[in-house]
Amino acid sequence: MIRQIVIRQVDRPMAPGEDEEIHWFFHSFGIGEGRDTDRVATQVIVALLEHRPIDEGLPVERIAAELNITPSRVNHHIRNLIDAGILYRHRKLIYLRGSTLRAMVQELRKDALRMFDDLENVADMIDREYGRQRE
Repeated sequence: MIRQIVIRQVDRPMAPGEDEEIHWFFHSFGIGEGRDTDRVATQVIVALLEHRPIDEGLPVERIAAELNITPSRVNHHIRNLIDAGILYRHRKLIYLRGSTLRAMVQELRKDALRMFDDLENVADMIDREYGRQRE
């Protein structure tokens, strides 16, 4: 499995409103950028945030109907968001990882720390192979 966690340092809006905060938040994770000119990925996440109760998932078809776009287009963005660790799929339903944005950020932090720990261990082994270990 390949997971790509994108974190960008983006200046927060000076006079934040709800739309600016949401855009900044998702832009910081590289969501809604590039070819996603309609910000479908962001709209998918917002649809999940607006759904009550928060611990229940939504089917792709319902998300697509709410956003007035095709299920295949929604699925494309959902696959990318799953690969990024933002969403997950269980029994044909889509869920926000952690069920809140704060919990999702905490989960991504844990993922990143595990990745860095693994990289550090391998770097140490490589350093030893090249006689570069530090005392």
